[in-house]
Amino acid sequence: MSRTLILGGGGMVGQKLAHRLGPDADVTLFDIGFPADCAPGHQRPGNLADPATARQLASERFDVIFHLAAIVSGEAETDFEKGWAVNMMAMWHLLEALKAEHLASDRTYVPRLVFTSSIAVFGGPYPDRIGDEFLSAPQTSYGAQKSVCEVMLSDFSRKGFVDGLSLRLPTICVRPGKPNAAASSFFSGIIREPLNGQQAILPVADTVRHWHASPRSAARFLMHAATLDTELLQNRRALNLPGFSCTVAEQIEALRRIAGQQAVDLIQYQPDSTIMKIVDGWPRNFDPQRAIALGFKAETSFDDIIKIYIEDDLPSSPVG
Repeated sequence: MSRTLILGGGGMVGQKLAHRLGPDADVTLFDIGFPADCAPGHQRPGNLADPATARQLASERFDVIFHLAAIVSGEAETDFEKGWAVNMMAMWHLLEALKAEHLASDRTYVPRLVFTSSIAVFGGPYPDRIGDEFLSAPQTSYGAQKSVCEVMLSDFSRKGFVDGLSLRLPTICVRPGKPNAAASSFFSGIIREPLNGQQAILPVADTVRHWHASPRSAARFLMHAATLDTELLQNRRALNLPGFSCTVAEQIEALRRIAGQQAVDLIQYQPDSTIMKIVDGWPRNFDPQRAIALGFKAETSFDDIIKIYIEDDLPSSPVG
């Protein structure tokens, strides 16, 4: 049985992935902390920004490593030094440690390393739909950090130290739990909070268009990437993943169809210029033909994304 390490295993996507791998899998969850109802796996607390920690984890020679650990977009923008230390330097320390293990094993140890990148690696001006040939030109620190990690992972893979691929995730929505410091947090909040009978704040105009996939799809993306034949990537190891493009207004209309006007009435528009500026530089729609041809799948309507939240994560009874 393969041994799996999930870096960022205490986070929402890490927990979804661990549940999907199942209780019989040999999984180690690494993070600075874990939820009380943690998914199955060996819990390992620690800080990946510490080079010694990266060396210790690498020495255990896991077969598959999912690198989900990061600080989110809003925090990376406001705390410049922390963003680069956590989102970029931690990847460098990990890759260097894995390279050392590869060389120490007489080049026989080559782990599969799946990195969660982001559509924030792109910057405008954008075409109507971003194809697989569109250049990476990030306009935020978070996007720049993710882009650098993609390039590093590609080069370490080219050298044969690891067998990696970078998944440019859509914004994952609807996220369960409480809001976080991500600039994109409101995309989930304007659905999650009303479904839980709470007021939600909308900091941008409802004309904003964005690219979404559910947490369920995120876990499936990762599982699929773990076993994908990377020879099919032809050395282009970063993939734009499938999702669903819609405006905030269309999100709200989907909420109205599923939960009624009383839910929509809980959304309050309070413009935030900082969030507006960050979101304005993000891509809005994709044509991810490479990933689709490789078998990656996501939702085809925002109604489906809401229904998945209700089925998987809504604490109370489903909304009629």
